[in-house]
Amino acid sequence: MSEQVSAAGTASIDSVPSHDAPPDAPQVVPTAFTERDLHFMKLAQAAAEEARAAGEVPVGAILVRGDEVIAKGFNHPIGAHDPSAHAEMVALRAAAQALENYRLPGCELYVTLEPCLMCAGAIMHARIARVVFGAHDPKTGACGSVVDAFANPQLNHHTTVVGGALESECAAALKSFFAGRRRALREVRDAARDAARGEPPPAEPL
Repeated sequence: MSEQVSAAGTASIDSVPSHDAPPDAPQVVPTAFTERDLHFMKLAQAAAEEARAAGEVPVGAILVRGDEVIAKGFNHPIGAHDPSAHAEMVALRAAAQALENYRLPGCELYVTLEPCLMCAGAIMHARIARVVFGAHDPKTGACGSVVDAFANPQLNHHTTVVGGALESECAAALKSFFAGRRRALREVRDAARDAARGEPPPAEPL
């Protein structure tokens, strides 16, 4: 299986996925994923770790054609000063440049978090054949969690979308990121409070 990564980038979210569905939420039938799906989702997870290393929300995406990786993307809207720099958008741009075509028929997109409306629109415009995502996003997910952008029969292109691939791992990566960020904010707040009171900072453990 050849893997020719052509470019890197990043994406973003503002919330941690939750597994607590509202009482009236539709029942989700578990999807059986192939070893190929899991392989590419693991590559997307590796891309997400690049976002984490850059201090961005860890979301990663891989775009493939057949068994070849065409492009990857990771979330970096803060560093890029670009609200559209989601993992999916970066991977789509890189793939379009690599293939010299703004249409990407026959390609599949693997992403660690359910795409938002912006990314869903770009996916449809690029004519992506299939999307596989990891964690559901109850705040901005556009593949059924909040809205289902792909379910409208009036659209002239229909992308197959399946979610839940390595979902627990993808969700755990996001939750750990936000937990770490909350902890860092508490430490800054506590240090500022102690400084205002004239208290010395806590001693480092031996």
